[in-house]
Amino acid sequence: MAHLPFTILNPQGRTDIVITCDHASNVVPADYGNLGLGPEDLLRHIAWDIGAAGIARRLSRQFDCPAILCGTSRLVIDCNRHPNDPAAMPEVSDGTVVTGNQNLNDSARRARVDRFFTPYHDAIEDVIGERLAAGKRPLILSVHSMTPAMNGAFRPWEISLSSNEERSTADQMLPLLRQRSDITVGDNQPYNMDPAEDYSTPAHALAHRLPYLQVEFRQDRVADDAGVRHWSDIFAAALVELQQQRDLT
Repeated sequence: MAHLPFTILNPQGRTDIVITCDHASNVVPADYGNLGLGPEDLLRHIAWDIGAAGIARRLSRQFDCPAILCGTSRLVIDCNRHPNDPAAMPEVSDGTVVTGNQNLNDSARRARVDRFFTPYHDAIEDVIGERLAAGKRPLILSVHSMTPAMNGAFRPWEISLSSNEERSTADQMLPLLRQRSDITVGDNQPYNMDPAEDYSTPAHALAHRLPYLQVEFRQDRVADDAGVRHWSDIFAAALVELQQQRDLT
């Protein structure tokens, strides 16, 4: 079966929300030989955002909106990094040496950009462009997940929103999530949204001056189907309230 650089779910969805999921897949195309890694490494967070695709799929159904899911592991090319960023094709990821990424020349890097990165981002632009042409200004929802700990430091946030100076939508969403006393919600914790590093939200939301939410779910909470259902429903309840405030329906 040919490798698909992206999947579009519900392309004709009626709600003015467009979901993106940059790290939806841990698939390494066969001709890359698993980048020299074992199958156990491709199940780890270094290869994808665990649980993120399930949440994106569920929210797409719940809100009747399109979702564009990247089909390629972030180890082949991280589609939320600028292509010229060394981290886009990491030689080492969280202490694991990625042998298939060692000493890539410009031609090899360009081939990955052309084959995986560009088609995925072109698909996002096509979906957004159709809505802009119809006079709509959709909310761009970028779905990610984060590890429970990094470098020995525990991360208490079960849901976190990442933003930069343009944070009007995040400022509306945060109190809606924090209405629940039984969850821990982060604001730019552990990551902010930095246009110097992040690619997707700046390219597809900020460039069009569209509202956006970039959300991180903690991976130990969304690592199975029950967790995906539970935490996507928590986020969805807050998003319904946000819709009512912003008239996104």
